[in-house]
Amino acid sequence: MSIRVIVKHPDPVLREKCIPVRKFNANLHKLLDDMAETMYDAEGVGLAAPQVGITKRVVVIDAGTGLIEMINPEIVERREEQFGSEGCLSIPGLYGDVRRSKWVKAKAFDRNGNEIMVEGEDLLARAIQHEIDHLNGVLFIDIADKTYKPKEE
Repeated sequence: MSIRVIVKHPDPVLREKCIPVRKFNANLHKLLDDMAETMYDAEGVGLAAPQVGITKRVVVIDAGTGLIEMINPEIVERREEQFGSEGCLSIPGLYGDVRRSKWVKAKAFDRNGNEIMVEGEDLLARAIQHEIDHLNGVLFIDIADKTYKPKEE
């Protein structure tokens, strides 16, 4: 495993629509391992492949309940609404107030090509939606009601 460089806004790779993964092989496993290590090193909650310069539909998330890997994820169900602050490892120092679904169910594949369903509420739901947005070239700054820098303490 190795830590990869996190791409920063306004790099154009962050605006690309990612392509689906077709091969579930050692290269994908290495990407997933590297992304997880990179996310943990940066103290993030989630990381999408374009954030490390790879335009594939790959996401890793850990919202406090353990590592979730999702390949080719898509949200299939949503409930209620939440409104709260979001940040992004690719846009350091900036936050935004974003409306998201409070609960989501996503269909995806695991690293071996097996279909999985991931349900999330609150922070996990927010992270799933945020990372899937990355796969479609959408950043939280595009949908935030307002953006801000945190006040100095």
